[in-house]
Amino acid sequence: MKALLEEFKTFAMKGNVVDLAVAVVIGAAFGKIVSSLVDDIIMPMVGMLTGGIDFADLAWTLKEATEEAEAVTIGYGIFINNIVTFIIVAFAIFMVIKAMNKMKKKEEEAPAEPPKPSKEEELLTEIRDLLKK
Repeated sequence: MKALLEEFKTFAMKGNVVDLAVAVVIGAAFGKIVSSLVDDIIMPMVGMLTGGIDFADLAWTLKEATEEAEAVTIGYGIFINNIVTFIIVAFAIFMVIKAMNKMKKKEEEAPAEPPKPSKEEELLTEIRDLLKK
């Protein structure tokens, strides 16, 4: 049992697992920001352009509400909001990846310094230069 706990501790403390945990937390926070952007800023403007339609309220009623049961509806307006949210998140991720690839490409294109000659090569160069004189 102790060996299993040690193995788990080694696994959990690897950099990739910690990085993944940080990414999940930041991703969740970013998701809330994007949801707010879509729900509170973009969709009201789209609704205004489409004649005041609130997409969150759009739904097809399959069965009307009764005294015993609530109405059965398909909320396609919320689905439209989620599609817009997905497109914004996908575009933001695309832009981040594009920027990262551009920076990586610049690093690859940057001329590397030629390797410094070893002490033996420097000594041989000095000897050659002295012999030429």
